[in-house]
Amino acid sequence: MKHILLSLALVGAVACGPAMPGADAPEESQTSLDSRASGLVTPAQGPIPAGLPARLLVGLFEDNGQTWMKNSGVPWDVRYRYLTKGWVNNWGWSPADGSFALQYMNESAAQGALPAVQFYQVNAEPGGGEDQFLSKVQNATTMRGYFSDFKLLMQRAKDHGKPVLVLLEADGYGLLQKQTGSNPHAPAAVASTGLPELAGLPNTVAGWGLAFLQLRKAVGASNAVLGIHVSAWASDKDVAYFSVTDPLQPEVDRVHAFLKPLGLGANVTGATYDVLVGDPLDRDSDFYARVQGQNRWWNASDSASVSSASFNRYAEWLRLWNVTAGKRWVLWQIPEGNSNHLNVDNAGGARQGYKDNRAEYFFGTGSAAHREKFASAGVIALLFGRGEGRQASHTNDVYSDGQPFLKSRAGAFLQAGGLPLPGGSTPPPTTPPPTTPPPATGDTAPYHFEDGTQGWVASGASVASSPAKAYAGSRSLAVAVAASGAGLTRVSVPNPTVAAGKTVSFQVWVPAGSRLTGVQPYVQEGAAGNWRWTGAWAGVGSLQAGGWSPVRVTVPPGAAALSQLGLELFTSGAWSGTVYVDAVAW
Repeated sequence: MKHILLSLALVGAVACGPAMPGADAPEESQTSLDSRASGLVTPAQGPIPAGLPARLLVGLFEDNGQTWMKNSGVPWDVRYRYLTKGWVNNWGWSPADGSFALQYMNESAAQGALPAVQFYQVNAEPGGGEDQFLSKVQNATTMRGYFSDFKLLMQRAKDHGKPVLVLLEADGYGLLQKQTGSNPHAPAAVASTGLPELAGLPNTVAGWGLAFLQLRKAVGASNAVLGIHVSAWASDKDVAYFSVTDPLQPEVDRVHAFLKPLGLGANVTGATYDVLVGDPLDRDSDFYARVQGQNRWWNASDSASVSSASFNRYAEWLRLWNVTAGKRWVLWQIPEGNSNHLNVDNAGGARQGYKDNRAEYFFGTGSAAHREKFASAGVIALLFGRGEGRQASHTNDVYSDGQPFLKSRAGAFLQAGGLPLPGGSTPPPTTPPPTTPPPATGDTAPYHFEDGTQGWVASGASVASSPAKAYAGSRSLAVAVAASGAGLTRVSVPNPTVAAGKTVSFQVWVPAGSRLTGVQPYVQEGAAGNWRWTGAWAGVGSLQAGGWSPVRVTVPPGAAALSQLGLELFTSGAWSGTVYVDAVAW
């Protein structure tokens, strides 16, 4: 299906695969997904990327300069938009320095949201549309300009200095699989572009996938979280909508085998993609039914077979991918229609747009179990936005109670603190914390804070050596948190001398009545370790309010010298208070 580009005001583009009926196949045996949605989020495979909070993120599409999200009063986690060809100079309205993208990142962060961009440029490069995706990737002149633009994006991301989510080429990887006949070693222009950063990569489709990782590394944009798009139709069977009776694992394996050398597996760059990216659909389901004569509805029943077009089947596909690749999922461009829409083109009036059931599945009646199910399958973010101008939108999705649906329902979810997720690393031991500190006979820990902050600094807070609390000795590190909304505060020290394999313990004191949802000790290796990050999430329920609690993180065996040791403090909303840290030892 061809993608339709909207006006630059919407900068909309679509990510939806070809509608290809599948061959008849024996029905897959029923899988009990409900057993994995019993009210608790079971740990998914793979870490949550560094810099992202360990809870289910919810975000929306919004363009530069728009303020609906800010004015909604909802602490949205993520704000996203497309970057199509021409973004480098704002389609002729700004200098050709990528400042347009930096403006969006800074603007989003100022609103308390993680900025996210969909880098969607190949289809607008000269030489045709989706059918010519491979031929464009094989053109050295085209790819030199293309990768120069991506390098510029990494430079602006580095300038931003905070986490930014970069989703790469929606459907592009699936198109490459189809157009190469699943051959990752098919020719492509990478080293032949002449860009010095890419000189060591092969001129293959696999090398093309690695180029994004290499350019991030060369620029030093370690704060950029890179996502590889996985299409549910890339194996020549659309397992989400048409080939719904085909077993899922063989199709996952076929696509994973193609993508592994593109950057999902170990490679010469020393890095891999941080997250998998998927889009459940690009338009509202009833738009397909009424305008295009296709059935794109999913059965929302919790008892639906995974061998049917259903949310259960999609969740199982996500889970199998999570287990196979060891990566978490970002779902984006989720349709925003609900059952109260009018099934008319959206011109901005209340209820205009087409019906869909995805917003209600995740935020309507019984949705808590649905969110937990998808989180257990590896999903860490739900990003809603229309992929074409006639579809439903969060700005006018008025529900049967007269309230905007996503603003009221997702807003209530976020205001209540959201859904904490296991961080993907080995959890801290469950030994009960001491109820009273040991006698104050001195603190011999490497970081004891008796005579100062010992080089510890904080983002979003101030730190000081304080006599107000002490686990051992007479002082601790006071972290004065001043959170303007949901997010994280990080306190850290550079270049700690902790050896590989060591377990670092922190003593943490949290006040009663805080808006903390959890803490996460972490370590980050330096350049020799490709900036690998390791954390260990601890929910606030495991910490003693008004007392000291131990949290721990283990440096991976064989780790390179550390560039950072720290602690992340997660808040569910605006809150000011002091957290104390003491006796950091290994």
